[in-house]
Amino acid sequence: MEAPAPENGSLDSGSTAALAAQLFAQKPEAELLYLAQNAARFPPAVGAAAVAELRRRGLLPDPAQPSLPPPDTSHETWPELLGQLVKGLFIPSRRFLATPILLDLNLLIFALMVLSGVSASEPTSRELVEWGSNVSGRTLHGEPWRLVSSLFVHAGLTHLLMNMFSLWLLGLLVEDRVGPLRLALVYLASGVGGSLASLWWHSQGVNSVGASGAIFGLYGFLLALLVSKKLVLNKSDRRAMLGLVVYLVLSNLLSGLTGNIDNAAHLGGLLTGLLVAGPLALAGLKRNDG
Repeated sequence: MEAPAPENGSLDSGSTAALAAQLFAQKPEAELLYLAQNAARFPPAVGAAAVAELRRRGLLPDPAQPSLPPPDTSHETWPELLGQLVKGLFIPSRRFLATPILLDLNLLIFALMVLSGVSASEPTSRELVEWGSNVSGRTLHGEPWRLVSSLFVHAGLTHLLMNMFSLWLLGLLVEDRVGPLRLALVYLASGVGGSLASLWWHSQGVNSVGASGAIFGLYGFLLALLVSKKLVLNKSDRRAMLGLVVYLVLSNLLSGLTGNIDNAAHLGGLLTGLLVAGPLALAGLKRNDG
């Protein structure tokens, strides 16, 4: 979640492939390795992009050596792969329902903001307030709906894309196991928890927007799933994913110590997903002792 501040710039409006490469170029090595090793769990383009970025960094052995084989794309072209990726991202299906809907809502709100004249890179504080940001003097003084609306408002294109990439990745990891209703409820409850934590911490006032409080709640939910052994993984994969999630949470929190980042919302969302909404949502799920 981010409080309004002048953005350093927006992402280039190049091709979808270039945008995907740019997003993966910002991912840490641990996350890229996990995506490459578990390519079968994701759309083919995800594993291919992770492998391509690892090769670009010189971290992947020669393909001829027995190591991390890239997904079999011999019968699919890049446009076809990208088409499958976009379809899986934005079109709800039986397997993934909540994640595409949440992505679409965030993108729709941002598109409407831009079409109304709001800057795509540097929206003003006043514009964010008009579109539903979390504001100290208004949220708990007659406008409680801002606790939810602020989750779908973003302070620029870069802010939006980074949050949506995280939401997409977490949705792929979690929704297929827990179902769309549980994921949506944890997402919204964690977002509200993050918004309340932001208002409590920033006693001098805050004007905050973004989905990252809700996204941190999904990190907490994923941790709860792993610790409770209700995610189907063997012991080695479970330890690896636990390490990855902890690393991502800590790295995001540390990056939030600088700049105009609302870490109070991040922590509030994380704790809500880990200790409140997540455990409640786990009720009824069977334990897996893999």
